[in-house]
Amino acid sequence: MTPRLSRFQKRGSFWASASVLALCLWASGAPSVLYPTYAAEWELSSTVITTIFATYPVVLLVVLLVFGSISDTIGRRRAMLMGVGLILVSGLVFIAAPDVAWLYIGRALQGAGAGLAIGAASASLVENNTSSNPRLASSLTAASTALGLTLALLVSGTLAQYAPLPEQLSYGVLVVLSGVVFVAVFVMPLQAPDARATPWRPQAMHVPRPALGVFVVATLAVSVAYSVGAVFLSLGASIARELTGTTNLLVIGALLAISSVMIGTTAIVLQRIHSHVAVIVGAVVSLGGLALLELCASTGSIALFLLWCIVGGIGYSLVFMGGLGLISRATEPRHRGATLSALYLFSYLFQAVTAIGAGVLATALGLAVSVDIIAPLVGILALLTAVLAAVDWRVRVRPEVALAQ
Repeated sequence: MTPRLSRFQKRGSFWASASVLALCLWASGAPSVLYPTYAAEWELSSTVITTIFATYPVVLLVVLLVFGSISDTIGRRRAMLMGVGLILVSGLVFIAAPDVAWLYIGRALQGAGAGLAIGAASASLVENNTSSNPRLASSLTAASTALGLTLALLVSGTLAQYAPLPEQLSYGVLVVLSGVVFVAVFVMPLQAPDARATPWRPQAMHVPRPALGVFVVATLAVSVAYSVGAVFLSLGASIARELTGTTNLLVIGALLAISSVMIGTTAIVLQRIHSHVAVIVGAVVSLGGLALLELCASTGSIALFLLWCIVGGIGYSLVFMGGLGLISRATEPRHRGATLSALYLFSYLFQAVTAIGAGVLATALGLAVSVDIIAPLVGILALLTAVLAAVDWRVRVRPEVALAQ
C-alpha cells in the first residue's frame, strides 16, 4: 500500500511536474531562433525548416499512440524520468550535429521525450494540486510551458548572437537543465501507480464514454492553440527577420518571446476563469490574432507583428488552459494519463499538419501567401471550437440549473 503523502510532499511533486512541462517546451523552442542560421549555413528551404520543426510533433504522435497510457500503469514519475532522459540526449545530439540529418534526429528525440513526459506531468499536476482552486493545474500547465518557451527563446537568442559556439551553447544549457529536472523528478515520493511496478503492455488509448463530449471540445481547444503555435514557432523567426531586416538573433528571440510572455501572464492572471468561458473567449481572441497575422503579412508592419504576438499569446493561453481544465475535471485518475495523452495526440497532429503545410506553401508561394492560406483554415477551427464549447456549456449548465430549482 502506498503511504499517503503529506501536503509538503505533494507540493514538491507538483512543482517538479511543472518543471517537466517547462522543460518540454524549452526543448521544443530551443531550435526556433536558430532556424534562420541553419537555413543560411546549410542552404535549407522553408519546407526543410518546417519539416525539422514538425519532426517533433510527428514523433510525439507516434509515442502517444503506442505509449499514451504508460503513466497509468508504470506511474507518473517513471514516465517523466524516461521522457526527461530522452530530452537530455537530444541536447547532446544537437551539440554534435554536423549536418541537417542530425537536426531531424535531435527533434525526434525531443518529440519522444515529450510524448512520454507531457501526459504524465499534466496528470501529476492535477493529482498533486493542494490549492483550493481546481483550475490551478491547467493554468499552471499553460504558465509552465510559456515560461519554458520564453526562456528558451531569450537564452538561445542571446547565446547564439553573442556567445562563442552559437549552435552548441544553448543546447548545453538544455542538457544541464534536463539533468536538474531529472534529479527533481527522481526524488519525488512514490505514488500509486508508481509503487505498483505493474508490467506495461501496449494498449489502445481509451477515452471514457461519459467524458467523450468534453474530450472533443477540450481537444479542439488545445488544437487551436497548437496550430497557432505551429505557425509561430516554425515561421515566426523568418517573419520577424523579414519584417525587421535584422539578423540579430537576440532581437528575433525577444520578439518571439513576447507571445509566450503573454501566454504565461494570462494563465496566471485569469487562472480562476471558468473553463468553458476560457475556451470560447480564447477562440474568439485567436480569430482576432489570425486576422492581425494576415494584415501583418500583407502590409509588412512590425507594429502589427507585435500586436499579433500579444493577442495571439492571450488567445493561446485561454483556449489551452480552458481545454485542459475541462478534460482534467471530467476524467478519473485511473484514466487521466491515457485521456490527456489522447488529447495531446490529436492536438499535436493538428500542429504537425499546420507546420508542414505552412512550410510547403512558404517555399512554393512565399511567406505572405502561406499565411493567407493557413490563417483562415486555423480560423475555421477556432470558430468551430467556440461554437461547440458554447453548446457543451449550455448542455451541462441546464441540468445544474434545473436541479437547483
